[in-house]
Amino acid sequence: QVQLVESGGGWVQAGGSLRLSCEATGVRFSMSVMGWYRRAPGKQRELVGLATTRGTTTYGDPEKGRFTVSRDAAKHTVYLEMNNLKPEDTALYYCYGYTDAERYWGPGTQVPVSS
Repeated sequence: QVQLVESGGGWVQAGGSLRLSCEATGVRFSMSVMGWYRRAPGKQRELVGLATTRGTTTYGDPEKGRFTVSRDAAKHTVYLEMNNLKPEDTALYYCYGYTDAERYWGPGTQVPVSS
């Protein structure tokens, strides 16, 4: 059974940095795509960034130059490096994986950013 397990969330002050990790378990091969979405309080879920096994990345908002998605295919892990965090980045961050025409989601990890 494929599962995505996030870690690294938690409180951070505005201007700070945080690194989220997500490991895919129960997979035999690297997922075609892994990445991150987020849902802020009272808002819809939005794309943060995705990365393919070849290292191609896609970001949901061109202004999110503060965020970087990267992968370690050998470890079936995707990372989200977040810098200069702002209170509006407060959200539940979900890990996402896509492989063999199936989509997978992690349970989410909270990232509250205090002003």
